[in-house]
Amino acid sequence: MKKDKKKKKHKKDGESSRVYRVIYKIFAGIVGLIFNIRVIRREEESEKGRFIVCANHTSATDAIVICYAFKKHQVRYMAKKELFKIPVLAPLIKLLGAFPVDRGGNDVGAIRKAVDMVKDGKCMGIFPQGHRYPCVDPRETKTKNGAALIATRAEADIIPAYIARKNNKFKLFRKTYVIIGERIPFSELNYDKDADGEYARITSLVFDKVCTIGEDFEAERKAKKEAKKKK
Repeated sequence: MKKDKKKKKHKKDGESSRVYRVIYKIFAGIVGLIFNIRVIRREEESEKGRFIVCANHTSATDAIVICYAFKKHQVRYMAKKELFKIPVLAPLIKLLGAFPVDRGGNDVGAIRKAVDMVKDGKCMGIFPQGHRYPCVDPRETKTKNGAALIATRAEADIIPAYIARKNNKFKLFRKTYVIIGERIPFSELNYDKDADGEYARITSLVFDKVCTIGEDFEAERKAKKEAKKKK
């Protein structure tokens, strides 16, 4: 009986993924045009799943932008439970693979679900900042340890990514760059379950890589502009 339930669960997950692929094919072009998205180093997204995407957070559109940038995998999210009470929005975000989390408390069930999903080979998207910080240097913001918690429990790799916009502010049709960083294998996180402060250390390590990706990208763009002026 348990095996049958497990088979049904996997079948349901597979059907959900197919629905997502249909939605992606229909709307990806429109999303890319409206949000004017440019994806840099897309080759860093490997065929292998079971990873967590960690990116900076400046706009409510960031989850959609990350989903657009990662073509080979369905990036799933935890979304605040209040969104699932909105009649039109709730069915849509469920189809996209989102599931509710109570941000006001310690939602053990949502964390467990996220860990199980990643262990099962799926991919999660998490913004370490926890909240949107438009017009702010991400290095100056606080971070939360959710990504580190899920990564260590699922023994998952992490892919850092940076969302670059002018003045770190979203605007329709303004260029949005998504720079995908090199995958960080779980082993390179050097997680020690017996050490204190491991979640904070790993969060700091990962978010530093996220910020560095953005800084390197901006420095490269600036150098190219200066080179053009000299010609």
